[in-house]
Amino acid sequence: MGGKKKKKKKAKDGSTDQSQVISENRRARHKYEILQQIECGVMLIGSEVKSLREGNISLNEAYVRVEKKELWLIGADIAEYRQASFMNHKPKRARKLLVHRKELDKLSQKAFEKGLTLVPLRLFFNARGIVKVIVGVARGKNLFDKRQTLKDADNKRRLGREMRERRK
Repeated sequence: MGGKKKKKKKAKDGSTDQSQVISENRRARHKYEILQQIECGVMLIGSEVKSLREGNISLNEAYVRVEKKELWLIGADIAEYRQASFMNHKPKRARKLLVHRKELDKLSQKAFEKGLTLVPLRLFFNARGIVKVIVGVARGKNLFDKRQTLKDADNKRRLGREMRERRK
């Protein structure tokens, strides 16, 4: 009875393929050029986790800030859980992100560079059921960069369509 452990396959973004995506900040990928990504844990209370299991979150206005050598997720709106009654949470409270000290030092250096910001890209449950968030170090795109990104995506879609038609 061999005690070999199976390795989990990792996707491009660093998350395992057994993770369950709760919410994705697609607007951030449009507004920002993502330079680096890092996976962080999130400190939550029970009613927040229950609400996340139902998918009640919005990352649209959320951002990440470094304060007193700690990372904080600010502006993420986790709706109140109906069955929690008086033990409920505040929907827009700041939530602490958990990272290793070395990673925090690297992120804080980049966060204070001019023109760079930290944005949450994806919130998910990992294979063990723990809530994680992928934070991206991002640089804001100019209007012409956004247009170019849309043109590239349109061209890629068109080429894919033509390739499928040729295979038939």
